[in-house]
Amino acid sequence: MAAAPVWSVDPRTGKQREQVAVEATAQDVDTAVRAAHDARGALADRTVRAAFLRTAADRLQAAGDRLVATADAESALGQARLTGELARTCYQLRAFAGIVDEGAFLDVIIDHPDDTATPPIPDLRRYKVPLGVVAVYSASNFPFAFPVAGGDTASALAAGCPVVVKAHPDHPALSEQVAAVLREAAAEHGIPAGVLGLVHGFRAGIELIELPLVTAAGFTGSVRGGRALFDAAAARPVPIPFHGELGSLNPVLVTEAAAAERAEDIGTGLAGSMTLGVGQFCVKPGLVLVPAGAAGDGLVKALADAVGGTAAGVLRDHRMRDNFLAGIAERTGLPDVEAPIAPGEGDEHTVSAGFLTLPAEKLTRAGGDHALLLEECFGPVTVVARYADESEAMAVLSRLPGNLTATVHVSSEEAAGRGRGPELLAALTPLAGRVLVNGWPTGVAVAPAQHTSTSTSVGGTAIERWMRPVAYQNAPEALLPPELRDDNPLGLPRRFNGRLEV
Repeated sequence: MAAAPVWSVDPRTGKQREQVAVEATAQDVDTAVRAAHDARGALADRTVRAAFLRTAADRLQAAGDRLVATADAESALGQARLTGELARTCYQLRAFAGIVDEGAFLDVIIDHPDDTATPPIPDLRRYKVPLGVVAVYSASNFPFAFPVAGGDTASALAAGCPVVVKAHPDHPALSEQVAAVLREAAAEHGIPAGVLGLVHGFRAGIELIELPLVTAAGFTGSVRGGRALFDAAAARPVPIPFHGELGSLNPVLVTEAAAAERAEDIGTGLAGSMTLGVGQFCVKPGLVLVPAGAAGDGLVKALADAVGGTAAGVLRDHRMRDNFLAGIAERTGLPDVEAPIAPGEGDEHTVSAGFLTLPAEKLTRAGGDHALLLEECFGPVTVVARYADESEAMAVLSRLPGNLTATVHVSSEEAAGRGRGPELLAALTPLAGRVLVNGWPTGVAVAPAQHTSTSTSVGGTAIERWMRPVAYQNAPEALLPPELRDDNPLGLPRRFNGRLEV
């Protein structure tokens, strides 16, 4: 039976652009993983690894016009957005190169023997080593920042782990082009092309995570897809870590004082955030708790004015468009749900933005149809829940699972620590990996302190997911890796006999 073709599709028209590949067979996936496994040694030298990451960034930047044109043809996100996203991706690769050069991510700790301790301490030396081959599952909504050369891949390569990427079906041509650029960068430093494998097809994604030589997986996408891969990772004879950033509601709480102080600014800002990228950001604010009464009314009016002026847009593919329209129909059919600006169908290829409102009290009850409103609806829509008092707002928040982000908008008095500001911030902290004050979660900076969840794919600490600690006890110094020797020939930051050395 011939392998199924993989087509590049224009979401603006729904028409096929070109065939770019065929779906990978089980043998293809196995070959890619074995090639990645064989490339591990080429990443062992940190100097070579950092140079490879920088060259990859340079080559991606040099090919920018061609890559952006392909990305726009497959995503309809526009050249301005995609040019910025490519720049972010290149910056991220260079940032990880800097982390590799610095070496603090190795977490070197050396303790010399101490016979006076209870119990006695032997000679112990600990650092972190790469896990091995990492499977990366591309996201649909960021053609550059999360797929082939995105955060999962960049951090895994920085850790010293070869990668096999399962391409997303929404941008197969771009995936092939970016993979080719990274392999060219690898060749420049004597690294085999197998250091970055690429496979296409749904079945290939399942087969990939089941192969014994795969040691960890990273995924950004839907709860349903992530759950299936998590189950597969856990069901292996030897389970592996699965790091997923799945669908997220990203709740926002607006205090009554904040709404009274700047209703128009908050309403306009919310509109910009929830419609950014046609609502296809994983950190889109999907549930907003707003006070009932005059202050909340002003915010909702500002939101309606801003959203009402937003043009219809193209979702990543027609399957997502169908799911969005079905989700809106189901939600607007619930009792007490109103749509001041009704989201829905634009023309045959687009969708229009809007928002829904209801009393927050409807969301405080366990079970029932309104629980649907506590699930992500991917696209340009948000739910505004009007709360009668703070306890009602807290009751809604208590029903939420973990999220990538949580946001609170407070007044200037509350921001100064007066009133309930500190308590509200503390209440949001258990809900998310990133907690914002007086801002919006869309737009994620690439920085050392950035974080989105317990296993973040954004920021410098993403590298930690692909490493494991190992301790050597009473090993002769001549046998130790250079990272763990007393004279510190590599000049690494470390903790030496309890003292931090940088």
